[in-house]
This record gives sequence, C-alpha cells and structure tokens, in this order.
Amino acid sequence: MLRIFVILLGGVFLAESVFAADDLIGDPAVGRKLASQCRTCHGLDGYAKIPIAPHIGGEPASYISGQLKAFRSGERKHEMMTVVAATLDEQKIVDVAAWYASLEAKAITPEDIDLRKKPEVCVTCHGEDGISLAMDAPNLAAESIVYISTQLKAFRNGKRKHPVMTAIAANLSDEDIRAVSKWYSAIELKINTP
Repeated sequence: MLRIFVILLGGVFLAESVFAADDLIGDPAVGRKLASQCRTCHGLDGYAKIPIAPHIGGEPASYISGQLKAFRSGERKHEMMTVVAATLDEQKIVDVAAWYASLEAKAITPEDIDLRKKPEVCVTCHGEDGISLAMDAPNLAAESIVYISTQLKAFRNGKRKHPVMTAIAANLSDEDIRAVSKWYSAIELKINTP
C-alpha cells in the first residue's frame, strides 16, 4: 500500500512539474538577450543567415518551444541545435520563444507567381503564402530550397517524425519536393521587430 502511495505521489509531483513548465510566461526582452546565441544562424530578427537554418521570426511561441524541447530531449537531432538546446532550461526556452514570437512575419507573394501551381498538400497548414495557419506548423515563406527539401526528405526517410508530416512526405517524390521547395522559396518574407 505504501508503494502505491509513493508511486501516486511521485506522479502528482511529476504532473505538477510538467504543468508548471507549461504555465511559464516568456519575457521577450529576456529572450532577445538570450537570442544573441541564435543570431549567427537564425539572426536576431529571426531571418536566417545561412541556407540550412530556418527563419524563426514570427513563429508561434508554442512551435519554437516545442522544437527547442525536442532538440534538448534528443527527440530531434542536429549537430548544433542539440548542443544549444541542452543549455536551455524551461524558462530560457519560453523566453527565447517569446522573443521570436513577438516579431511579425509578413509574406510578400511575387506578382508573377502562378497561384494555380500552389502545393495543395501543404497550404492547409503552411498557408498559400508560407505563413502558417496551424500553431504546430512552421512558416515556410522564403525558406531556402535546401532547407525545405532537406526537412521533407528527413520526414520521408524517418529521420524526423511528425504525426502529419511523416505521412505526407512518405508520398512525395523528389520532383514533388523540388516543386514545394521552389514554391515557398520564391515568396519573400519581411520580419518586423516590435
């Protein structure tokens, strides 16, 4: 009986610590300072400086937090992000996420783009213009062809897992991946700071 009580009590403490982490409020000003370690790849304004890094300015805080936690736990692996995320506690994660979420991402669709060629399989979540319509889907506007195709191939071959993206990517050919990558990379992105 005592063992059951201890297990139940341990479960309560675990649940409280999980809920406490989810209840943290991010401070964008603190997050901006912490983001100085992100600037080399993602830019302080969230506009990526290198083609293998995503633009993260204007992403929902919940999405950024989720990705940082996935890197920290090892669920998602990347030679640099795994190391960086390992140094972040729950509060630092929500602060960095609050900073990047406080930025406004605006897509500018070129006039010569043929809207009939939009990637139908993607627009429900990622938007026609690459600004996400779902809280757990990233913006894709102006991402590099290299970044988008690398991520889609990672979902397709199982290196990255997601309940929706894994199934979608499994049905994409290399030609489909090129078409999706070219579509979103052709859209311009402007990120405004507060």
